[in-house]
Amino acid sequence: MRKKIAHGVGRLLKIPYPVFVALFIVGVVVSVLALRANNQQMIKLRDEVFASDKAGTGTEEALANLRSYVYSHMNTNLASGGNAIKPPIQLKYTYERLTAAEQAKTEAANSKIYTDAQEYCQAKIPAGMSGSGRVSCVADYVTSHGVKVKAVPAGLYQFDFLNPAWSPDLAGWSLVITTLTLILATSSFIRQRFTG
Repeated sequence: MRKKIAHGVGRLLKIPYPVFVALFIVGVVVSVLALRANNQQMIKLRDEVFASDKAGTGTEEALANLRSYVYSHMNTNLASGGNAIKPPIQLKYTYERLTAAEQAKTEAANSKIYTDAQEYCQAKIPAGMSGSGRVSCVADYVTSHGVKVKAVPAGLYQFDFLNPAWSPDLAGWSLVITTLTLILATSSFIRQRFTG
């Protein structure tokens, strides 16, 4: 078996190295185009996420499509350049909607607490007493029982997905074939130049 493989490699290396160089150049072109196509598709899917975020519908589906694509294709890094924001996907409109909902919830809770404070202080301080005592009682009650606006968890509006170093798609396989062609071109050149 090893003799057959060695014989096959020997015959392969007898092919003139310019053939391998030509195949290498074709491989480089295909690899570059495939890597660029991967990146352009990622940009398209990322733009769909931002558009769905602005529209307020379909954001989860758009994020799932982007996540799936980035995880399975090389050259789909979401952050580009030295000044890129981290994490690269920040859903501004989702954040604004979540913050507004949290503020509305807090205002509703605080409104109820203010009503409770008035009832509590009326029962505690009779009507004939000074009004200033009741005001400070209400203020103390609201301060001790009041609800503060909670920060929106970053995981609800910030995302980052890691792309693989190599993927079994056109870009990945063309890089493998290009590398093998370079090795064969070099080996063929060395064999034909130095061994006759």
